[in-house]
Amino acid sequence: MGILDRVKGVSRRDFFRIAGTYGMSSTLLAAGTFGGAMTAANLAKAAESTYDKRFAKEAKFTLKFGAAGFNPQNLLIERAGALEFARDLESRTDGEIRVEFIGNNQICGQVSCVEKAQQGIVDIYAASTQNSAGGAPYLNVLDYAYMFRNRADQYHFLYSPKSQELLREPYERRHGLKFLFSHAELRGIQLGLAWEDKPTVTSVEQLFGTKNRVTGTQLGRIAMTALNLNPVPVAWEETLDGLKQGLIDGAETWASAVAYANMSPVVSQSVHLNFFCGTEHTAMNAGVFDSLGGELQDAVMESSYWAQTHVQAANEAALVKTVGMSDPQLPGTIFAQNNVRNAFLSDAEIRKAEEMCSPEFQPQLWEQWRERINGWQGGADTYQEIYDEVRTIPGDTLPENVEPRRWWKA
Repeated sequence: MGILDRVKGVSRRDFFRIAGTYGMSSTLLAAGTFGGAMTAANLAKAAESTYDKRFAKEAKFTLKFGAAGFNPQNLLIERAGALEFARDLESRTDGEIRVEFIGNNQICGQVSCVEKAQQGIVDIYAASTQNSAGGAPYLNVLDYAYMFRNRADQYHFLYSPKSQELLREPYERRHGLKFLFSHAELRGIQLGLAWEDKPTVTSVEQLFGTKNRVTGTQLGRIAMTALNLNPVPVAWEETLDGLKQGLIDGAETWASAVAYANMSPVVSQSVHLNFFCGTEHTAMNAGVFDSLGGELQDAVMESSYWAQTHVQAANEAALVKTVGMSDPQLPGTIFAQNNVRNAFLSDAEIRKAEEMCSPEFQPQLWEQWRERINGWQGGADTYQEIYDEVRTIPGDTLPENVEPRRWWKA
């Protein structure tokens, strides 16, 4: 049973009344720990106990954490680790760091969180790297088509010391932000209701000529254009309506995003093209990190590592048990309840797509951006180095079996 079901026992009005008494952070942190059904009374009790624990002593630092779309209903659908990180950091520092968690787009949204963190309006933020790439273009480094074969490759890279050199250090140097941890999925095309009565997609050709919503990633557009997927920028608020009315065929995103963002009722098929990253990451203003001093900085890193290992296990389980990204689907999952079909493409079809759009087979499409990113990094061939690094593990490694490593220690 996910938080989706548990919060159903508490009306929106009661939830906000409790949050008004004990603060949104304490209420959300309390809601995230429930193992059974939730009522207004037991949520209030848990929020009070969480509040008392968090405010037992005065904090040296109170950090504002802006999280894009997260609310009580979806925090246990896509397991991006934001609340777990906050809870662990407060506990690890014995309350010397207190985290004020502000979710549900209240202080920043998918596109604006990165800029608010750069400006110091928030100290920590969570949003997808693809939406954040508008304000922090170095994040495009993750979006070369088919650089990652699967989610295991993504986790392997996030744990690898190579991620320091190729992702984290250039990101901090250029944009003043410290990349802490991330969830890992790969993007596909989520087809709207116009595809409800059409056969399940089995080939790349079936998608040719469709019109699809694209996020803020510049590199994602290169791949979509090469695959004849007509990327169109559509505001998030208009995406659901577009999928419902058939104004667009689909949206480029990943499975658990469909489930957590309440897209499932307007999506008929989730086509797993797996063509580039869907990474809901958490990052921190580097100046704020530097101001914490050695011991608390170590705590931030350890909590980030802990959150990364939590996300790796929890999101893999949630994809099958909560979202319904499996064949056959488990009954009661969000996809099963909303008649969202999974379209898992064969290896041959994925290979066909890769040959159409990846830097490996179509280098000319990527030259301009590749040179730009390599220049920002300091000269390494970012695509080739990440490509080679993730292929140091077998292609059939299961994501949950990737060895966790503290990436900042060689």
